[in-house]
Amino acid sequence: MADRPKLSRIEAVVNVASGGASLQDVDRMRSLLAEYGVSSNVQAVEGAQVDERLRAALAAAPDLVVVLAGDGTARAAAELAGPDGPLIAPLPGGTMNMLPHAVYGTVPWAEALRSALDEGVEKHIGGGLIDGRSFLVAAVVGAPALWAPVREAVREGRLRLAAGRVRRAWRRAFSGRLRYSIDAGPRGKGEALAFLCPIASRAMSDDEQTLEAAVIDPTTLAEAARIGLGALVDDWRKDPAVSAAPCRAARIWAAGRIPAVLDGEPAWLPSSAVVEWRPRLARLLAPAQEHGV
Repeated sequence: MADRPKLSRIEAVVNVASGGASLQDVDRMRSLLAEYGVSSNVQAVEGAQVDERLRAALAAAPDLVVVLAGDGTARAAAELAGPDGPLIAPLPGGTMNMLPHAVYGTVPWAEALRSALDEGVEKHIGGGLIDGRSFLVAAVVGAPALWAPVREAVREGRLRLAAGRVRRAWRRAFSGRLRYSIDAGPRGKGEALAFLCPIASRAMSDDEQTLEAAVIDPTTLAEAARIGLGALVDDWRKDPAVSAAPCRAARIWAAGRIPAVLDGEPAWLPSSAVVEWRPRLARLLAPAQEHGV
């Protein structure tokens, strides 16, 4: 078992605009950290402040940066910290919470933080790098990724926005398939590809130094919607339109920009991109017992 890290200085960033955290959580965070007798600084952030405050938290050189936010902020914190920076504790404060659930299980943030402070160990986490951006849980690349924003709009009760996103996803479905090559293998075509990191894969252990790649190739619009609206990290491997295999590197290309979802966050990629496995992307304060999503 890994050694317990010494935690005396803690920076915490609470994104109150992430959909699952509030100003009340800021006060709760301060009270919880005070119980442990550590030197702590808890900041509430939103919007354009997020990146600046994350950088400031890391520049303070703490032992641990606690992030209560959505997947995008958690991913950004891990990316900014890198493999040699402070430990990161990504807590569930958003809507999907893919990384926090993969690390701590589906528990409330206060329970996850107490468990991390009481029993957590340092854990180097590997993941993927695509177009200069990292992902620690999963990336979905191609037209089905356009259905993820639809799901988020529905969850937020923004039905008009969801309807607009449905029309956009529908227009893009089957408008142009991706080309790909996995581990310098033969070229193939598919509607989309998914890349799953070991922390979330049900087919690999976290010790395996590789991604799990899946070709998503639905043949009807109904299949595309089913995959896109489903839990892309949990159930996608069970879908009959999906085939999966280990992957250390892949190249993808298309006629135009490629829609993607990186750790639950929508993104756009250029028409050609390389996906690579990186064994050490960040250091997490994680339970010795793995949870997985």
